[in-house]
Amino acid sequence: MTTQTETAQPIATTGAALVIGATGTTGSRTAARLTAAGHRVKAASRHAAPVPGAEPVAFDWYATATHAAALDEVDRVYLVPPVGDSDPATVMPPFLRQARGAGVRRAVLLSSSAIPKGGPAVGTVHQALPDLFDQWAVLRPSWFMQNFTGAHAHAVSIREDGTIRTATGSGRVGFVDAEDIAAVAFHALTDEHAPDTDLVLTGPEALSYDDIAATVTEVTGRPVVHHQLSYEQMRDRLTELVPVEFAAMLAAMDRAIAEGVEDRVTDTVQRLTGRPARSFRTHLEDEAR
Repeated sequence: MTTQTETAQPIATTGAALVIGATGTTGSRTAARLTAAGHRVKAASRHAAPVPGAEPVAFDWYATATHAAALDEVDRVYLVPPVGDSDPATVMPPFLRQARGAGVRRAVLLSSSAIPKGGPAVGTVHQALPDLFDQWAVLRPSWFMQNFTGAHAHAVSIREDGTIRTATGSGRVGFVDAEDIAAVAFHALTDEHAPDTDLVLTGPEALSYDDIAATVTEVTGRPVVHHQLSYEQMRDRLTELVPVEFAAMLAAMDRAIAEGVEDRVTDTVQRLTGRPARSFRTHLEDEAR
């Protein structure tokens, strides 16, 4: 695969890029990169919220009446699955088949480093994607750095009482910046040749949640402590926020981190964008500014 830098010219496209979840963490950043490069973008969200430089369009995974208009004149799509108690393996395939029939020739799916091809939920969609599209990519990012600076429960607890609570023990994660995910998504959508594979995305180093707490303390000057919970304690805590099945899945992901499953670093961001992935410290310093 030929590697482009972010300053290289992407291929010309004849249709629009549909960005699903265009007001979300990665969708908003992907839409911004596409519009900045001169691509026509249809920014899909439930309420057709305005997105600078893009054409807002109403889209709901469960409202099939919104799908045809969203796909009109679209030749590539960035797919952010439904979240929470939704089952992507049920709701996404019919839309993807409709997209293929409507002329979409390239699809880029946002998945997770924790979910392999053929795995649960979006893993089933990952497995089906190559059969549906000639050009495709599955982005499998590690945990987002924005979890500690945005609206995520970790960020809220950091702000409210200076704590991070997980069942990850001393396990390490290659936390990745959402800006880097969007940069890879941009190339996967616009490079002359699609990756046609799945891409595990991480930052430049694997960090434990103790490391994260220490770095937040150093950069912000506010003491932050990581409290280690058991799987059961984490599951019960999350059940207050999300449905019990989803809470159990999230707590199980923490347990997998404790077992070392996410202790890895990849060079995918460098290979696809031509620049190194951003560090967690850099992310925090930028947020502080």
